[in-house]
Amino acid sequence: MIGLLGGVASGKTFVAKEFERLGAVILDADRAGHEVLRAAAVVEAVRKRWGPRVFDAQGNVDRTRLAAIVFAPAAKSELNYLEELTHPRIGALLQLEAAKAGESGCPLVVLDAPVMRKAGWDKMCQAVVYVDAPREVRLARAHQRGWADAQFAAREAAQESILAKRQAADYVIDNSGDATQTREQVEHLWQTLQEN
Repeated sequence: MIGLLGGVASGKTFVAKEFERLGAVILDADRAGHEVLRAAAVVEAVRKRWGPRVFDAQGNVDRTRLAAIVFAPAAKSELNYLEELTHPRIGALLQLEAAKAGESGCPLVVLDAPVMRKAGWDKMCQAVVYVDAPREVRLARAHQRGWADAQFAAREAAQESILAKRQAADYVIDNSGDATQTREQVEHLWQTLQEN
């Protein structure tokens, strides 16, 4: 199992999909987070903490409304509360999915989790891959997603520093070029990992 790290909008999802194309199973912590936010105990705790303002018309947690609260500049305690509520549940779900992938004979499991080290999920991985892209490239990609500069900055500030992530990596994939260049690096790394 390998973990993917990188800055906001560095292209981790693209790299994960390339590994998947080669035969890996992807564990998407964001998707697992969506699932955890539907669990009855979590919904109840969210409602108790933030009230009806973070729910949509169907009674589901609205991640955009919740993010506006927990990623606000002076909301560290709100983010900490949400992480304490959700990270253990997400980690348990990821471990279950990794075990199923291993039992199926999958040669490689890739964990795509922006807060992997903060949550301690990197301890499940045998290696960590850092997806690198300059800030200006990442910011342009965030703009393509419809994010304002302030949203990008808030998300980045809530995560571990780029330098710390890069230093924690066993391998680096440069995703500042075109898709073909990144794909070739993933294929080379796939072969390296299969040999080790």
